[in-house]
Amino acid sequence: MQDLSNDYANADFIAGAADFPPRWKAQAAAFRAGLGARARLDLAYGSEARQALDLFLPDTSPKGLLVFVHGGYWLAFGREDWSHLAAGALARGWACAMPSYTLAPKARIGAMTHEIAQACRFAASLLPEGLPIVVTGHSAGGHLSARMACSDITLPGLCRVVPISPLSLLAPLMQTGMNANLHLDAEECATESPALLTRRPGISAHIHVGGQERPAFLWQARSLSEAWDCGWTVAPGRHHFDVVEDLADPGSALCGLLIDAATPAAT
Repeated sequence: MQDLSNDYANADFIAGAADFPPRWKAQAAAFRAGLGARARLDLAYGSEARQALDLFLPDTSPKGLLVFVHGGYWLAFGREDWSHLAAGALARGWACAMPSYTLAPKARIGAMTHEIAQACRFAASLLPEGLPIVVTGHSAGGHLSARMACSDITLPGLCRVVPISPLSLLAPLMQTGMNANLHLDAEECATESPALLTRRPGISAHIHVGGQERPAFLWQARSLSEAWDCGWTVAPGRHHFDVVEDLADPGSALCGLLIDAATPAAT
């Protein structure tokens, strides 16, 4: 069996890759500190250690809820690394929830899917009823955000998902070294690959990916776009680590995809 580890090795092809995680962590900490009471931290949505989320509130009554699901190949990172990416949504008057979830090898990917659904429901319960919900996420979080739109998941209020650089077909990851911890098998790849599943009617979707990403990620993004018959955007010059940065900019095209188009009819 061919080893596909190199196809999914993002850091090896990004200059200064090792500098990104500590920079993210520092920016996130500064952002939380600057929000003061508008940052509601460490809210448990379940009983496990990583089943908690941070909720960031705008300075007015929220117009909607954005949920951001972090990446890290289901193996790494947590909500505390990405807080600063809520800035764009908050500036547009939306609340933003960022959940952590149980990582592999402790949890299987199917269990993570249900944790994120649970986190979305809990976050919505903390806000006024009837707000539109948009779920986005990056890489493995892109996969989990896409799963929220699948027909086997019910999330009242969810109107749109915008997976960023998502892993939409999981079978190739069985041929990587990561599978020693992910424990993917053919059955789970079939039930947890969004590109093989049906999008729930009434939930719109748009796929976002960096133009300078590994070819495997461009293929993963396009595969989901084609399977779901929805739009996709290739962000010029963006690689896998900086493709999410525009979430912090309320005027960015990415924020527009999330908020301006947050209606059931949008594609």
